[in-house]
Amino acid sequence: MSTIEGKVWNFGKDIDTDLIIAARYLNTSVPEELAKHVMEDADPEFVKKMTPGDVIVAGYNFGCGSSREHAPIALKAAGVSAIIAPTFARIFYRNAFNMGLPIFELEESAEIVEGDIVSVDMDAGTVTNKTKNRTYNFKAIPEFMQELINAGGLMNFAQQELEAKK
Repeated sequence: MSTIEGKVWNFGKDIDTDLIIAARYLNTSVPEELAKHVMEDADPEFVKKMTPGDVIVAGYNFGCGSSREHAPIALKAAGVSAIIAPTFARIFYRNAFNMGLPIFELEESAEIVEGDIVSVDMDAGTVTNKTKNRTYNFKAIPEFMQELINAGGLMNFAQQELEAKK
């Protein structure tokens, strides 16, 4: 997966995991069920408005709060193709990669507004705002983390590794 392209949905800073998927829905870990409620408390209409492949652009500290893996699972299952923010909570950062959800640290994320179309080139390390014809460089993703994304998450990566050793 070297390029991701989608319409932008903006959220502010300090979006915690309870805003991503509220605790009242944690009685299931079925991705399709979680997807129905993703970002519901931040924007009740988000799931109805977004289209699979869309991108979330947020402020600092996206994914703060509890360490629940349900948050990146719900986002990915809803069809969010990537998240761009200046910083991510460290546990969310690792959980996102483990679940195969690409996230990109971009200091200039505030320049990208809702409705813009962005293209992320993982190989080149760039985010291009196609609406404004502006390109930014994001913080490099370690090669191993890129391998997790390309495999679709840690479980798929481990399965591929086991199959390769047979």
